[in-house]
Order: sequence, then C-alpha cells, then structure tokens
Amino acid sequence: MEWEIRKAQPEEINQIQDVARTSWNTTYEGVIPEKIQENFLNNAYSSINLIKRIESTLFLIAKVNERVVGFANFSDSGSENQVELTAIYLHPAYQHLGIGSALLETGLNMLGTAKKVYVDVEKENHIGRNFYQKKGFKIVEEFDDVFEGHALKTVRMIANLDK
Repeated sequence: MEWEIRKAQPEEINQIQDVARTSWNTTYEGVIPEKIQENFLNNAYSSINLIKRIESTLFLIAKVNERVVGFANFSDSGSENQVELTAIYLHPAYQHLGIGSALLETGLNMLGTAKKVYVDVEKENHIGRNFYQKKGFKIVEEFDDVFEGHALKTVRMIANLDK
C-alpha cells in the first residue's frame, strides 16, 4: 500500500475530523465516556481550531488514494530544543501498516533543532504506549489528570532525537 505524508491543508479539515472521531471512539471506548469524547472532539477538532493548528503548528496528514487516513500534530513546548507531539491518530483500518511510523518519522525529521519530543498518553491507551515505546520513547512521569471533568491517569513519554 502506498501513502503520502505532507502538511495538512484547510480544505482537508472534514477528512481530518472524520479520522479524529473514528480513532478517538475506537481508542478510548470504555476509557473515556462517549459524551466527554464528543465534547472534546467538537471543541479541539472544530473547523476554527483545526485551521489555527494547521497554520501555527506542524500538522501532517497521511493520505491513501486521495483520502486522509491519519494525522500527526507537533507544537512548540515552550522549552528550548523540545517539542510536543500533541496528537497522532490513524483510522483503525489503516493501523499496523507503517503509516503511523511514517507520520512520526516525517514530523521528527522536520522539527529542525529539536533535541527532545514528548507526548502525554492516557495510561489505558495500550496501543499508543506500545507504539511510542517501540519508537524509543521512555516513560518519565505518571500523573493524575482531569480531562473535560473526567479523571484519567496519564503518562508522559520522552524521546531524545539524535541529530
């Protein structure tokens, strides 16, 4: 299967929203209540917020046959030489094909002078945690988090970038 990784464009927002909704519902089923997921998705992935993210951060998409099947979003962490991976999601039908790895690697290669990248992952998101561990991320912290009024356990993972 061939795919294309590139920066997202505003006209792809509807497809990004579809991937976000489908992957979130699959990933967090039984972990985060559906109503809380819906509220978060409606806000974080609103057209206005996605346009802002596309314009101000490194927001990559993966396309297969002209269809967005995944995305990754990197942003400045506020700390010199460190960036945050704020999101990486794939439509469930396209997981385990190397597309997530390609999104991550492309983003890391585009980060310039960054020496470290970190990501916060819900502790029960075993697929996500395993993915990051295979990519060299190490757990550095575990903390209680309140997400849209719902208590979660979160782990922070960091990878050092050899450039």
